[in-house]
This record gives sequence, C-alpha cells and structure tokens, in this order.
Amino acid sequence: MKLTRKLVLAKAKASDLESVKKLNCWGCNLTDISIFSQMPSIEVLTLSVNNISSLSALAGCLSLSELYLRRNMIPTLSELCHLRPLTRLRVLWLAENPCCGTDPSRYRLTVLRCLPRLQKLDNQVVTEEEIALALMEGDEVSTPTGNIHNQLPNNGLPDAETENDALNYNMEETNKIREELGMKPLSRDKFSSLSSPSTMEKPTMKKTHILDAVLLLLRDLDEEELHVVHTATQNRLQTYTLDSGDGQRSSSQKTAEIQH
Repeated sequence: MKLTRKLVLAKAKASDLESVKKLNCWGCNLTDISIFSQMPSIEVLTLSVNNISSLSALAGCLSLSELYLRRNMIPTLSELCHLRPLTRLRVLWLAENPCCGTDPSRYRLTVLRCLPRLQKLDNQVVTEEEIALALMEGDEVSTPTGNIHNQLPNNGLPDAETENDALNYNMEETNKIREELGMKPLSRDKFSSLSSPSTMEKPTMKKTHILDAVLLLLRDLDEEELHVVHTATQNRLQTYTLDSGDGQRSSSQKTAEIQH
C-alpha cells in the first residue's frame, strides 16, 4: 500500500505536508513511503508494523529526531545509509526486521557505527562507551546497491587504487569518516592546503592520509562529538598500553630464563 498525501493529511489533521511534524502510521500495511521526500519538516515518525523495505525516501527529512520502524521488511543494514544525513536523529527503533540478523551484539554495534549520534536504539539507552566501541568494532555499512553514490569512478577502480591521484584518496578517507558520523562530505578545495603526498613513501602513505583525514574532521565536530572521539581514543590507547606491557613482560621473562 502506498502512503498518499490524502492519508497523511487525514492522520495528521493538517492542511499541508510541510506543516506535519508528527505522524503515526502504525500497522497500515505500507510498502511505499515515497511521500516523505515531500515532508522535510517531519520530526517524529512512527512506521512500525508495516511492510517497508527501503528508507531512501527519508534521506531528506533533516528535522527527524525519532523514527520507529519495528517489524517491517528492511532487508539489510545498508538501508541505514539513507539515515546518515539526519543529524538530529536521536531515537531509532529497528528491532524485528530481517536486517537485524541473529547476532544482537554485532547488529547493535553496526547500527551505532553507522549512526553514532543515536541516544536510544530499540528502546535501550546508548552509552558513550558503547559508541566508542562501535566506532572501533562495528561493521562498516555500505551504500545500498543501485545508489548513484555507490558507483566507482576511474573505469570501475576506486580512487584509492589510482596511483597518480593521492589527493582523491585523501578526500575519500576523510569523507568516509564524515559519512559515518552523518556529516556532509568536504569539497575538493578543502584539501588544497595539504602537502602533496607524492614525496611520501608508499608504505606510510595510507596512514598519513588517514591522519590528515581525522585532523580535518575534528575541526567540524562539536563538544559532544569530540567527547566521543576522546573516549574512543582513550580506549584505543589502553589497547596499545596492554600490548606493550605484555611485550615487556615477555622480554623480562626471557632474560630471567637466560640468567638462570
């Protein structure tokens, strides 16, 4: 069933789509929600218990803060890519969809890596520690097949594989991180001030680009987002500290064995 303008206005008791802020379409047997491409002002949307399989129509609902999609037909978590531009989205209920899979922990980490601004997922509060863990261990969500942004340039080869275009590689790394945080990609001129990587040795090129990308990204983060990055960094440093400690202990043990 297609959600129509007439049905939306009747349920919301409104005179025009632009004025609709909240809408409840629970259990309406919906399959087509393309009408939301005309509703940028929607803030709270309930679409649970329907037959919705695509979230592409929601990509322009930039005011959306709460979205309820429980018990639909969302096939894969790739559909969440359409929600990345929604920087105000704080509550998402996605449980009981095919995309949730059989591993609840992996599912949750993957959703939070894709949408790290969420404060509540499936009626469970999201913690800062959980976000930090998701950014490190959650699976990366790819853009759904058929999306124009998923097409590869350079005759089917990604920019990162084009030897003479390191600048594009740097842009790709930066915008990849920004996309995961629901931020708009940077334009090419943002990278003009970076030093040319052509003089760098190939083994260190990728890590250098990633560092540049992270440093550029930090400039656009607000206090809350910087705090998440800080927590993730601390957790990562603790991992290195533990590894270093184990190495030192191992060396000490070998020395003691030789002496005895």
